[in-house]
Amino acid sequence: MTNRATFTLEDDALAYLKQVGGENKSAFVNHLLLEDKKRSLKKAILQANQEEAEDTAYQEELSEWDDTLADGLET
Repeated sequence: MTNRATFTLEDDALAYLKQVGGENKSAFVNHLLLEDKKRSLKKAILQANQEEAEDTAYQEELSEWDDTLADGLET
């Protein structure tokens, strides 16, 4: 699904968009936004992983679950 949006660009930004966007400026802007979304998600995942690694209480509980998983039961 596609949607239309109206926004304001500075002169330099519009000139650059015309230069690099080619015939399909919408596709170029769409690509930039989706790439930024991916970077933002990667950053959030990395931050969550770092917080998890620093959470000693969580790490201790995780260690207990590792022991439980190794209790000899077959899956």
